[in-house]
Amino acid sequence: MDLLNVLLSTTAWANAGGALGAGLAAIGAGIGIGQIGKGAVESIARQPEAANDIRANMILTAAFVEGVALFAVIAGILAMFV
Repeated sequence: MDLLNVLLSTTAWANAGGALGAGLAAIGAGIGIGQIGKGAVESIARQPEAANDIRANMILTAAFVEGVALFAVIAGILAMFV
């Protein structure tokens, strides 16, 4: 098979798209969790007496972001192999 056929094959584009999507999902989750942590630390610095409530909400929100990112990574990986 020559290079042109490989470049034009839809399988190659699906693999590239799936890998790119999985990578972007992981990067997005990292940025999102960083923003959650930043906001929580700033909130605790402003109101130290609410630290326990802020921490609980931060962990819950980070878990939601991580869950969505996991689904996106799985979908990207499945796009590569299906």
